[in-house]
Amino acid sequence: MAKVAFLGLGVMGFPMAGHLAAKGHEVTVYNRTFSKAEAWTKKHKGKAAKTPKEAAAGKEIVFCCVGEDKDLRAVALGDDGAFAGMSKGSIFYDNTTASADVARELHALGKKSGIDFIDAPVSGGQAGAENGQLTVMCGGEQAPFDKANPVAMSYAKAITLIGPPGSGQITKMMNQMCIAGLVQGLAEALNLGQRAGLDMDKVMAAISKGAAQSWQMDNRWQKMIAGEFEFGFAVNWMRKDLGIALAEGKRWNAQMPVVALVDQFYQRVQERGGGRWDTCSLIQPLQKP
Repeated sequence: MAKVAFLGLGVMGFPMAGHLAAKGHEVTVYNRTFSKAEAWTKKHKGKAAKTPKEAAAGKEIVFCCVGEDKDLRAVALGDDGAFAGMSKGSIFYDNTTASADVARELHALGKKSGIDFIDAPVSGGQAGAENGQLTVMCGGEQAPFDKANPVAMSYAKAITLIGPPGSGQITKMMNQMCIAGLVQGLAEALNLGQRAGLDMDKVMAAISKGAAQSWQMDNRWQKMIAGEFEFGFAVNWMRKDLGIALAEGKRWNAQMPVVALVDQFYQRVQERGGGRWDTCSLIQPLQKP
């Protein structure tokens, strides 16, 4: 069993930290709003800290799952940041979906203090976090990856070391790009079926058994048909992810015309007040032009 910290107790981090505690690891949590950290300790066995530095002190692995680059820097760096409390040989295991640039930056800064950094964004959404069935894609070095892997498996079903620092984040960008194009295609197809007056239960029973089948189809088509979007992975976060992907694409001169177009469609959803809606709400502007 390991002594670990978990920084960030949002819809993903709260259950992820819970799985670590349930597996018997000694867990100290930190959250910007301290009351949420206290609420976590009432539900799970562990301690709450008031700063990232305090949470990280004496820990073998510091897990992190916050919003974006600036949030990651805020909890990792500075006088009260996690790096200030971590000892040589410890590992900062970052589950945030962030840029490859910040992953490379923190990896380099950590090395100066003898701290290993692994960028380890996750896929699987809130349900995956709650069920301990996340897929984790990592960038970093083999030795710290191997050391952290058995502990991280507390909340994951699959963990893969892709390559050097930043590789995990680029892989997550690719994941989000695939989802964006797929959901837009699904939205357009479902909208056509609805407008044509087809029996959508029969339609989906037919096409979900063929080459068009996907996780998004299986898990989202009913909500899309019903126009129910108050759940799941928020459009605001998807636009953040696609923005990171588009920026990385410019670095490598990788064209992303479909991603750029779907990002505009998500912007339209935001303008309709759907920033917190699930990403399957791409169908809403088609249902209600």
